[in-house]
Amino acid sequence: MATNFPQNPIGPKLEAHSVILAPIVTEKSTHQSQHRGAYPFRVNQWASKLQIKAAVEELFHVRVDKVRTQNRKGKVKRDRRRRESRLSNWKKAIVTLHKDSPTIEFF
Repeated sequence: MATNFPQNPIGPKLEAHSVILAPIVTEKSTHQSQHRGAYPFRVNQWASKLQIKAAVEELFHVRVDKVRTQNRKGKVKRDRRRRESRLSNWKKAIVTLHKDSPTIEFF
C-alpha cells in the first residue's frame, strides 16, 4: 500500500486495486473516452472521490482532472417461478482525464 494513499475516516481501509473494481465497457463509454476523455469504472461503495482519483492515477499512470460518482440501485429480477430477488447496489465513477494526460487502454 502506498504511504500517501488517502483513506476515508469511515469504512474499511482500501488500497488502489480494491477501489477500482472493473471498467465499464459499452458503446456510450467508448464514445465518451474517445471524444471527452471520460472513463467509467465500477468502484467500491466505500471509496471517496479522492481515493478514486488516487487509485486511477496510481494504476494507469495518468493525470485525472475530475471524478463524478453515482450510487446505482440494484435491479429487481424474477426467475421462472416468479420469485423476486434484487441485485446488489453498486457505485459508478466517471473519471475525466487531463488534456495533457495519455489515454487509458483497456484492450
